[in-house]
Amino acid sequence: MEKYNKIIDKWNSDPDYVIEMMQDIQDEFKYIPREALELITKKTTKPLARLYHIATFYKSFSLEPRGQHIIQVCRGTACHVKGAAKILDAFERELNVKTGETSTDGMFTLEGVRCLGCCSLAPVITIDEDLYGEFKTADIPKLIKKYKGGEK
Repeated sequence: MEKYNKIIDKWNSDPDYVIEMMQDIQDEFKYIPREALELITKKTTKPLARLYHIATFYKSFSLEPRGQHIIQVCRGTACHVKGAAKILDAFERELNVKTGETSTDGMFTLEGVRCLGCCSLAPVITIDEDLYGEFKTADIPKLIKKYKGGEK
């Protein structure tokens, strides 16, 4: 609760800045816990239903815990043509998750996204802020090992 309070206080509990509060909480915790939304409601008087509307409207927000590392597999046209579906399937098998889920160790969340805007590098994935172009399924095990080991 102390961290939630600190973030909300940073924005002076101003109801005009609830999105910014939610972004900061998302950045800190990798998701927005219900307790954080309840505290924002209490301190800003913004209705809880409005906060849930915001949290479910914007794709960057999550109400469920996410992994330490977010893997995004581009599913845009160029990436699809060059095998994005196979890459997504291979990540699902390697991590033992379905798209949209988080691994049991809490390390990885796997997402399929519409387009990462790097069509000339297709197929493309990102892990956190790192982009990997012309990606091959054979690279998945060593990449997972790299991120589990804390390397970047």
